[in-house]
Amino acid sequence: MRQKFGLAIHGGAGTILQSAMNGEKELAYKTALTDALRAGYDALSKGQSSLDAVELAVNSLENCPLFNAGKGAVFTANGKFELDASIMCGKELKAGAVSGISNIANPISLARKVFEKTPHVFMAGEGAMEFAKSLGIPLESDAYFFTQQRYDQWQALKGTSEISLDHAAKPIGTVGAVAYDMQGNIAAATSTGGMTNKQFGRVGDTPMVGAGTYANNKTCAVSATGHGEYFIRAVVAYDVSCLMEYAGLTLADACNKVVKDKLVKMGGEGGIIGLNAAGEICLSFNSEGMYRGTVREDGDFFTAIYK
Repeated sequence: MRQKFGLAIHGGAGTILQSAMNGEKELAYKTALTDALRAGYDALSKGQSSLDAVELAVNSLENCPLFNAGKGAVFTANGKFELDASIMCGKELKAGAVSGISNIANPISLARKVFEKTPHVFMAGEGAMEFAKSLGIPLESDAYFFTQQRYDQWQALKGTSEISLDHAAKPIGTVGAVAYDMQGNIAAATSTGGMTNKQFGRVGDTPMVGAGTYANNKTCAVSATGHGEYFIRAVVAYDVSCLMEYAGLTLADACNKVVKDKLVKMGGEGGIIGLNAAGEICLSFNSEGMYRGTVREDGDFFTAIYK
């Protein structure tokens, strides 16, 4: 058994300007990112799987009201919360995803149950909720997900056809994690509350395997954050893997080609985190900023926000 392991996380990307961020708020974001890294790091250091690590890291981000996932989810056009998530294991290419669910504190954990407890990959809406109830997963009230910031964002758009994607002026909100463990296996996980004032029933890239999330031991693990419609059309996460497997590109070259070339030409804004079983990590984005962090077996926690 090898002893190397690593983890990368993101908490969304977009027009995140240092001039618009005070010191207290910046510290709060970096502390939350470090907490998520710590959750995944502790699991990996004990020899747990990369799948465990990405789930725990994303759980931490879902539990933090600063990020648009779980507790910090944004409001839909009808004043509800619709949550999406997906998780994938690079060793066996098993994946689980949920979409259009509500009142579940940690959607990523329900997504994992989909492939562990059923023969399926993707469950949505009422069926996914019935599945959660069958497992005895407790439901939270709408009040649990309420944050004044998200409510104010919705009120500014309520009654219009406009949507907003999260942080700052041009927000793009999602959380995610990728990891490699001591056994050399990799995994990826992504969770989101979607877009403020979105049409109910809208689904973005987050729960779509190959668009917002992908993991394959032969190539890489990827979690995306961005304007989901573009990431779906570009099949972003799988495209990075394809460029590595079939074109022989390095992880960094593949990530940057998709994010800084392909997406830019399409008009898509956002970023991805990626890593491979060799321990290489890439944090690539074409926006002004991306909440992000990394840690390896040496315990050196790195967090950043701006370009």
